[in-house]
Amino acid sequence: MEFLDRASARLLASLNRRRSVAATAELAAELADAAAVITSSRAHGAEATVAGGRGRPAAVAVPGAELEALPGIAEALARFPPAPSRCLATGRVPARLLPDGFGAAGSALLVPLPGSGAPVGALLLVRRPGNGVFTAEEEVFARVFAARAGGAISAAALYEDRTETMTVLQRNLLPPVLRSTAGIDLAASYRPARAADLIGGDFYDVHPSPRPGGETAVVLGDVCGKGPEAAVLTGKIRNTLAALRRVEDDHERLLQHLNGALLEEGAEDGEDDRFATLVLAGATPRAPDGDRPGGGILLRLTAAGHPAPLLVRRDGTVEEAPTRGTLVGAVPLVTATTWTTVLEPGETCLLFSDGVTEARGGPAGGEMFGEERLRAALEGCADMPAGAVVERAGVAVSQWLAGNDHDDIVLLGIGAPRRPRPPAGPRAPAARGGTA
Repeated sequence: MEFLDRASARLLASLNRRRSVAATAELAAELADAAAVITSSRAHGAEATVAGGRGRPAAVAVPGAELEALPGIAEALARFPPAPSRCLATGRVPARLLPDGFGAAGSALLVPLPGSGAPVGALLLVRRPGNGVFTAEEEVFARVFAARAGGAISAAALYEDRTETMTVLQRNLLPPVLRSTAGIDLAASYRPARAADLIGGDFYDVHPSPRPGGETAVVLGDVCGKGPEAAVLTGKIRNTLAALRRVEDDHERLLQHLNGALLEEGAEDGEDDRFATLVLAGATPRAPDGDRPGGGILLRLTAAGHPAPLLVRRDGTVEEAPTRGTLVGAVPLVTATTWTTVLEPGETCLLFSDGVTEARGGPAGGEMFGEERLRAALEGCADMPAGAVVERAGVAVSQWLAGNDHDDIVLLGIGAPRRPRPPAGPRAPAARGGTA
């Protein structure tokens, strides 16, 4: 009972399948001179984790022919409910299933490892010649241990399968990695409400133009709800916008198409809470000429129920984009106004989620950060690159929160690269000392 208590505590300490298998082999080696846990999967084929030597348990591939020569292994790997345990004749254990330098095998006991509705594998216990055969009591005890070990390995395998599935499903929902675009400086920061979450209800996306000098499309939004449901809706909106922008570049018509798609899907599913707020941006590098050696960016901005972007001008002033609109997915007709401006070299447009202005902190811990504090943080960002502007705003919000809970926080900067400084001329030689 002491062994089983210790074994259970160790087996339940990890949800990593390989660690659970290794722990099973190492614990089982205490019941004999050596032990091997034999498993089979489509991904890895037949594999044995062997313990009983001086080193740590080692995993080795096992050819099918060697397994076929082991009586009872096929039933143990495929049969559920598990087959009975089986004592093997001396010399029937392949050398691959023994620790290095073990020598000849004496008596052996093959015990199935039952899982949750399916077999996990088999446990092989081996004694050296002269150490006696396994008694009926020892066989029963080995089956009790195998049941606990099989349950732990099965739970770890199920956890890994679900984690892998979630990773694959989340891959296309994660915020995109921003890549440099000629003539456009882009930077973003994404901070989900819960540190353990990789995705949430706030999102951003960037679609570079397929042709040089074309318009780069940028979107930042916030969907209704939290958790997995919000993440799924986020993915649908991102995919829909990515498809629509290929046939529609007018922001207002684009929002109307998206609104219709959300309303139609909500009606089919019987749900009326599939709505979101968005801000769309289109950034086109301006070709440099004699008067504009640095170019700049022609910028279109359209807000749909979302906080309007802020522009940091070269003189340090912070300007709010005069664009307003209704959220999408709530009413049959959406209205929005598109505002066009020019970002001169060194100027930045900051898109942000309401998690920024609604962040609660301060001396009392419950006051909202607000747009005025955000403006104040941006006033010192004149002539900074977009990455520095995003970082300055993010630091200001973090300091205000001081560790408090918060909603998803998204910041995205669109900047016009600064003009390159002219190369310095040749330096005059230093004057030498002397008399006049």
